[in-house]
Amino acid sequence: MAYIHKDESALYYECGYSCDNAIFLKSGSDAWFVTDGRYETEAKSSIKNANVVITHDIVSQTLSIIKKHKIKKCYFDPKEWSVAAFQRLSVSKCRFIPNIDMSHKKRLIKSNKEIKLLDKAAKVGAKSFDKCAKFFANDGIGLSEKRLAFEAERILRDSGKRGLSFEPIVAIGSNAALPHAVPTDRVLKSGNLLLMDAGIKYKRYCSDRTRTAVVDKDFIFDYSQSFGRKKIQKAYDTVLKAHDKAIEKARSGMRAKKIDLIAREVIEKAGFGKYFVHSTGHGVGLDIHEMPYISSRNSQRIDDNMVFTIEPGIYIAGKFGIRIEDTVVMENGRARVLGL
Repeated sequence: MAYIHKDESALYYECGYSCDNAIFLKSGSDAWFVTDGRYETEAKSSIKNANVVITHDIVSQTLSIIKKHKIKKCYFDPKEWSVAAFQRLSVSKCRFIPNIDMSHKKRLIKSNKEIKLLDKAAKVGAKSFDKCAKFFANDGIGLSEKRLAFEAERILRDSGKRGLSFEPIVAIGSNAALPHAVPTDRVLKSGNLLLMDAGIKYKRYCSDRTRTAVVDKDFIFDYSQSFGRKKIQKAYDTVLKAHDKAIEKARSGMRAKKIDLIAREVIEKAGFGKYFVHSTGHGVGLDIHEMPYISSRNSQRIDDNMVFTIEPGIYIAGKFGIRIEDTVVMENGRARVLGL
């Protein structure tokens, strides 16, 4: 079987190295990593399981390899390719067969090594949340969401030692009702609801975590929170219950939509069903969003060594938003929270 990749995470998974201008091609026991001269030194020193080919035109060189080795059929993921790049590739006599999410499918079951890296990422990410809470409590009152997001990124990156899984979300009050809130000029005040969603990368593997808290001089991003308004408290307690129950009841062999239903039923029974507007979770690995997707539409079987988030939420437009998120791994038939 022959297959081809262009996505950086897929490249890294195949050969332990990636860059922003490369193609990985594998046919039987032969493999090629085609890139340009900017990456020659790193590629040749890092890649052990593929021939490194240096060229000024990676698509043309890949076509030459396909022709030389008489590759007649090759699988590819259309999501990895621009229309322009694939049009150039497809002039070959080789038949390219689409396989959506090809690399994500291969990465669905994590190795023990990958789980250790993801656990470490979660631990480092959790410590960063503690540092952010300390900064917000001591120095954050009076700062805008934009400044708080900037400071959160500074803390998460730890003086450039780490990359981010994604740009952190830091949302105050009603802005937290937007699941992917963009920071505004809204200023943090004592007693405000504050939602933070962030993650770091450890050796390329992502962490993902969300906490919602009441800001005061002693606050921390903990599960235990006491809000001044009864409706917010009820919503928070409901989300926490949905989060806890989904983790407690998840079992290997379940369908993803069953785990979603466990969380969703808690929120619906509390009267907030229409305010839970996204799926319960998603896979995490080299990418921040990958398989399995814990949604009401996904019949994917959940098995041991799958890693995914549990992140129920309630979002009431113009009022407030609540989300609590942890990343879990399925082990011995049950879910274990990473980073503890």
